[in-house]
Amino acid sequence: MNKLALPIVIIFAIIFIFSTSTLPNRADVNSPSNLHVSPTYIEHTEKDIGIENIVSAVLADYRGYDTLGETFVIFTAGVAVLAVMTRRRIS
Repeated sequence: MNKLALPIVIIFAIIFIFSTSTLPNRADVNSPSNLHVSPTYIEHTEKDIGIENIVSAVLADYRGYDTLGETFVIFTAGVAVLAVMTRRRIS
């Protein structure tokens, strides 16, 4: 089993290093998200949604389902922790 694990880890490390080397640099003003997505949000948020605060508008409208999903995951994790912590021992 250990002879198989090392090559798999090495392969995944190579894939990880290659894939991260193709990402744009942090805070790069010429990255695709800064050239296309951000200006669209900034220009169209107030007239599309009617909310002046861009952060609230993006979280509430543009990424509403994503925010709802994250909230559901956090709620489920909290319920699971409570279920494990309050479990009674069977005698």
